[in-house]
Amino acid sequence: DTLKFKINDLIMYGTMGVCKIIDIEKETGNNLREYYVLSPVYSKNIVVKIPVDNEKIAMRKIHTKDEVASLISDMNNEIPILVEDEKLRLQQFKSMIRTAKCEDLITIIRSIYLDKKQRKLQGKKLYKGDEEIMHTAEKLLNEEFAIILNICPEEVKSYIKSHVQH
Repeated sequence: DTLKFKINDLIMYGTMGVCKIIDIEKETGNNLREYYVLSPVYSKNIVVKIPVDNEKIAMRKIHTKDEVASLISDMNNEIPILVEDEKLRLQQFKSMIRTAKCEDLITIIRSIYLDKKQRKLQGKKLYKGDEEIMHTAEKLLNEEFAIILNICPEEVKSYIKSHVQH
């Protein structure tokens, strides 16, 4: 049995975010392929079929409550990425987002947040690409944490603030 996941598992699927596996189908035809049928938790009326043997897009089980608590308590220890070259930084952030790993998302958010603070002091604006990447990273992280903590995605930021050691 090569299935990593089973029906009703909650998983992170690339930039789509938290999805529930609602079915596993075998497709008939020349190649008997198996597919996970995913329903994104925060996007209603969308169903996605992904080949079980798909290696291109990151799929993983969502974290446990303990893992989230540990991620939150370690947040200030995440080392920000300071790449001056806008194109290189954007490429690096985009490839990190595709992993859908919470640690990577936290690093992105922290890096851009610190850069934003620094730029504000210098009277400069944040790069447009950074704003978009940060928005995506926050969305993915907030959705996963919200499911695990049983709160709304909009409440995650204040939850984190109240639980991070300053």
